[in-house]
Amino acid sequence: MYTEKSPAAIRAALAPIRCFLLDMDGTFYLGDRLIEGSLDFLAALEKTGRTARFLTNNSSKSASVYAEKLARMGVDARYRDVISSGHAAAHYCMKAFPGKKCFLMGTPALRAELAGMGLQLDDEHPDYVLLGFDTTLAYDRLCRLCDLIRAGLPYIATHPDFNCPTETGFIPDIGAMMALIKASTGRDADLILGKPYRGIVDEALLRTGFSLGEMAMVGDRLYTDVATGVKHGMTGILVLSGEATMADVAVSDVQPDLIFSKLSDMIPYL
Repeated sequence: MYTEKSPAAIRAALAPIRCFLLDMDGTFYLGDRLIEGSLDFLAALEKTGRTARFLTNNSSKSASVYAEKLARMGVDARYRDVISSGHAAAHYCMKAFPGKKCFLMGTPALRAELAGMGLQLDDEHPDYVLLGFDTTLAYDRLCRLCDLIRAGLPYIATHPDFNCPTETGFIPDIGAMMALIKASTGRDADLILGKPYRGIVDEALLRTGFSLGEMAMVGDRLYTDVATGVKHGMTGILVLSGEATMADVAVSDVQPDLIFSKLSDMIPYL
C-alpha cells in the first residue's frame, strides 16, 4: 500500500463508500488472469455491507461478453452487471435525440446490444452518428461516417482512449479513430461519454442508485479511471497493478485520493 495517509485516515476516507466502481483489465484481472486477491476483495465488500460494479470504456464488446468472462473467473452473479461506455452512449442518445435514427460505427456485438436497448439504427438516412470502438472497421463505412460528419450531423463518441491494452501490447482504440476522422473532416466529437467524462458517471448513478459521495472509482489509469472519480465528486482510487506507476503520479495533474498496490490491499481498511 503506497498511500501516505495513516490507517485511521484511510478508514475514514473509505467509510462513506457503499459502491466501488471497478475498472477491469489492469485492476481486477490482467488479460485472462485474475490479479491476486481480487475475489477476496469482493468477499470483503459483501461482509462489510458494500457492493461493486464493473465499469469499462471498451465498447467493442457487449456487457454480456464481459459478464461471461467474470463468471469464468468465479465472480458471483451479483457483481456481473457490467456498465460500459456503450450503455452510457445509448441512454444519452435516446434522451438527446428522441425518435431519431443513428448511424453506428461499431462491432456487430455493439450494434446488437444497443439495438436491444432501443437505439434506432439506420445506415441510409440517419439523424446523428455514434462512433464506438469498431474492431471490425471497414473502409467504406469509415468513408460514410466521415461524409455524415462533414455534412454536419451531431457526432457522439463512446470513449476517448487512444490505445486498447492487450496481452501482447496495444491496438489503436477510438481516440486514434477520432484523430483520423478529424484529419479528414476537421471536426472533433461533439460529446464523449466514457471515462473520464460525465456521461458514464450518470450511467453509474442510474444503474446503482447510489450518490456520488457513496461511490469510489478504482482503476489503474490516472487520466481515465482516477480522473473520473476526482473530477466528478467520487473518491478516486489508483491501483498499481496495471498501467500507472508512482512515477506517473509524481508528474500527473490528476492526484488520487488513495493509492494501493492492488484491490485486496484495501481489505484491512474496509
